[in-house]
Order: sequence, then structure tokens, then C-alpha cells
Amino acid sequence: MSDAKREEAGEVKEVKTGAAKLKSEAYFQEKDLWGFIHRSFTKSMGYTEEDIRKPVIGICNTFSELNKCHSHFNELVDYVKRGVWQAGGVPMEFPTISIGEPYVKPTTMLLRNLMAMDTEEMMKAHPIDGVVLIGGCDKTVPAQLMAAASANIPAIVLTGGPMLNGRLGGRSLGACTDCYGFTLEHKAGNITDEELAVAENAICRSDGHCMVMGTASTMASIAEAIGMALPGCAAIPAPDSRRRHISERTGKQIVELVRRDIRPRDIMTAEALENAIRVTMASGGSTNAIIHLVAISQRLGRKLPLEKFDAISAETPFILNLRPSGKYQMEEYFEAGGVPALMKELEPLLHGDCLTVTGMTVTENLANARTLDRDVIRTMAEPLDSQGGIAVLRGNLAPDGALIKQTAVSPQLKKHTGRAVVFESPADLNARIDDPELDVDENSVLVLKNAGPKGAPAMPEIGQIPIPQKLLVKGVRDMVRISDARISGTSYGALIVHAAPEAAVGGNLALVKDGDEIELDIASRKLELKVSPEELAERRKSWVAPEPHYDRGYGLLFHERVLQANLGCDFDFLLPKELRKELLES
Repeated sequence: MSDAKREEAGEVKEVKTGAAKLKSEAYFQEKDLWGFIHRSFTKSMGYTEEDIRKPVIGICNTFSELNKCHSHFNELVDYVKRGVWQAGGVPMEFPTISIGEPYVKPTTMLLRNLMAMDTEEMMKAHPIDGVVLIGGCDKTVPAQLMAAASANIPAIVLTGGPMLNGRLGGRSLGACTDCYGFTLEHKAGNITDEELAVAENAICRSDGHCMVMGTASTMASIAEAIGMALPGCAAIPAPDSRRRHISERTGKQIVELVRRDIRPRDIMTAEALENAIRVTMASGGSTNAIIHLVAISQRLGRKLPLEKFDAISAETPFILNLRPSGKYQMEEYFEAGGVPALMKELEPLLHGDCLTVTGMTVTENLANARTLDRDVIRTMAEPLDSQGGIAVLRGNLAPDGALIKQTAVSPQLKKHTGRAVVFESPADLNARIDDPELDVDENSVLVLKNAGPKGAPAMPEIGQIPIPQKLLVKGVRDMVRISDARISGTSYGALIVHAAPEAAVGGNLALVKDGDEIELDIASRKLELKVSPEELAERRKSWVAPEPHYDRGYGLLFHERVLQANLGCDFDFLLPKELRKELLES
């Protein structure tokens, strides 16, 4: 919505023109005991009387040496602070939990909600008038957007940027798409230990998050598409000097958002979320985006059914030629024009009047955007595929839905029927997947149970079930694989994930047996277990729920209060009251 339209609707609130005060003024300008204490303690850190009369900008710094993707954030914070000072604000940096994919076990998904809670409470508890949310790795940006939706103070997202392309033997490498490839070929005996070590040293050669269209790049693109990050932010490589430039501009812009009282709920409308979904589908983005977008929408008080994703995917061409579904990586995407160029191609399908953190609309932001490389960003008239990257599957095996990244599936497996080879748990999978006696062939359908939100625990990224070694050595590189787990956005292959309800709560996935026939038909959005309702009812009589993995602490809280994948895996008590009641009663 343009400024004029918002003013007509009475939605633009100038903080300084009426009786309304900045939040920080209530802390620093009152002449009572607490005002004295707030001023005294703040001045002791070197801030002056003049400083504490300016808007206070919180800078949420998720730097951690245990989070490789955020290892350069302290430098970015310095540039954000410079921008805040230049715009007339006072920057105050604060930390929250930081979660990085390479190290956190059993999965960062266990901690996304904790990070969202931490961020929300820090935003609400302190005398900050606006906040810069600095994230990058997979679960950090969605956690921050969830927090922003709930706290609803002026906020802007700054992502840390992707790594430069890995390089080896004249070839570009991408984490972690090539991580899978190298370790798979090593397992098959096609590369040596020494060659694997050379690849390890070549694949990650700079600061930043994964440089393919994995979850980190997808969520950075979503932050931009939804209007919560400055145009062009998502694709700038982490070590590029322009990442510093946009950090400074972000610092300036949050002060402007505070002055104009533009808040996340002004920006993250239902139409803005549709724009973000469309960009995700056109980009071949991560299946994880669906869980995160559902969670963000629900924090805003709106349901976001899987049918919405499938409908948008069906009418959105896949036009971004990026790995794991294409040829190039984020470095080339940046050079081709980044998210603004992609959105310009999609402009006829977008809601152009959505407000963004620039204070302008999507249409206004895209006025000068253009594509600089047509092999990286295609036109809608000449797409890579006529449909978007992700398809929603339904059937008796996943009545509440399952997902597949259809752009990364081997063509011969897009319609397939095979007999199930079942693993009852991740531990069972690890114990038997490479057993020479495993009764499996290239037409089998590998099924992993009890890897969902409650079952694994916390729905880890293990849905890229390994190809059995005895098939690897025969040259098999893709098979249909089904689970209630997640996959990394960097994954590829015929991977069906997020099956809901999950096995651990008695979903039909729990009832699959070795030898059952399973039918996949992506074009028809069909995932069917060829077992009669009567037989499933008989099997259910002997089904026993697995024991929880935790008996105390945060893990137990997660187990008891997490929602299913189709409802965003948020905690039920973090949803707005009316929506919580509606979802839990349905």
C-alpha cells in the first residue's frame, strides 16, 4: 500500500506529531526514580544526555563462533551502527541465541522456536524503538521474522550473505549440494580419502551461508520478497564490499521506519506472504520455507494452508537456474540482478501495492530492476519449468500433506510405483541401510518413520535417505524416498518429506510394512499407500506410540507443545489466542 493510501486509511502514525511517545522516552525522559536509574546506568556506558533523547535502535547480533554462517557479523554490526548514528538514532547491540546448521544436534529445528521466543522477549523487554535483525543460517531468519510478527515494533532484516563459490579443478562447488555428492562418491569407492580432503578445503572459501538455493538463501530471498529486507540484500556475497554498504543503509532505514512508525504487521500482510511464496516457487526454493512461512503467518493471526502453496506453485513458472535445481549459484544470481530482477520478471503475478521497509511499495521498488543474465534468470515466457519448485502431495499416506521439490527429482521417478523398504527410526536406518542383505533394488521406495516433529526428535534434516551402498556401486543415484523428516534446501532427488501426520502421533506412515506398494504421481499430486482401509485399521490396533526422547527441560516442552509440520512446527502457546483456539479445535 502506498503512503498516500495508508494516510487515507489512517494507518500512518507519525510518532513525533502527537502525544504518542517513543518507547525509549518512557525510560529516559521520566523524572522519577526509574528515569533517574535508566539515565544514570546508560550514561555510565558512555552515552550522553543528547544520545538518550534520540530513537534507540536495538541491533540483534547473532554472532557466534559456533555458527560459521554468522562468523562475520561483528563487522556488519559496525556498519549498521554507523548508519544508525548517521540517521540520528542511537544503536544498542544485544545478543540472542545463535543456531548454525553444521554443529547443532539433533537439529536446529529444535531451537528455532526457542530463538524466536528469545528474540521476541528481548525486543519487548528493552527500551528500543526499532530493531535490526541480523541473521543468515537456515532457522535464524524465520525465527527473527516470527519474533517480529509477534512483538510488532519497527524492524528490518539484514542477512549475512552467501559464501563465494567453492572452486576445485575449474569447477564451481556449492555447500552443501556438493557435500552430498562428494561423500556419496567416496562411499561408492569412486574418490579417495585424499581427494575428499582436497574437496573439504575447497568448498567453503569465504564467510557466509550456503551459496546454493538452500534454506538460508531461500529465507534471505523471502525476507526481501515479503518486504522486510532492503531490495538486493539477499544475494550479495558475504565478503563483497556491497554487503557492508547495505548494512549501513539498513541502519539508516530502521531509523526512518521508527520515525514513520512502520511496523512488521503493516508489511507482512497476506498479500506480502503470497509474494514470498511466489518468489520461493519461481526460485526452486527449499521445502523448509513452507514450514517457516506457515509459522510466520500464524504468528500474524492467519492460517496458511498447504493448498495455497500448491495453487501458487501451479501457476508460477520456475525461472531461476540455481542449484540444486539448476546450474548456477548465488554469486551468479547476484551478478544477474538478484531478487529484484527475479521479482521484476514475476511482476505481473505479484501484489505490487504491498508496503516494504523502504517505505515504498513493491512496484515502486522494482521500477529500475532488470535482469543482466538471461541464463541465470529466465523470463516467464521461457522458463526452466512451467510450474514452481515445490509440490504438495496428498493421499492416505499423508492426509495432511507431504512435500517434494519437483524441480530436483529425476524425470523417471516423477511417476513411480514401488515396494516399500521400511526403517522404523533413524537409528534403524543407520544400522541397516548398507547391509548387503537388505532386500532392496532401484525400484524400491525407501520409507523412514519416526523422524518428524515429535518422533526424531524435532524433525531433523535426514529426509535425504542414503542410497544403499550395494546400489551405489551399481550406479544408482536416485530413488523415491519418503519420511516425516525434513531435508536441507541443498538436497536433491526424489525426496518426499514432511509427511503429516507424522508416524510418532499415529499417522498412516506408522503403519507401512515392508513390501507394501506405494504410488507417487507428482503431476496428480498423489501419494498413495496401496493398502485397504480395513487392513490399515487392523494394523492400527497393534500400533504403539514411541517413548518421548526427553523427560525434562526444553526438549520435553518441545515434545509436548510442538504443532505438526503442516501447522508450521511452532508451539501452540505462541500463536495468537483466537487462532490457537481455532487450530486446536479443528
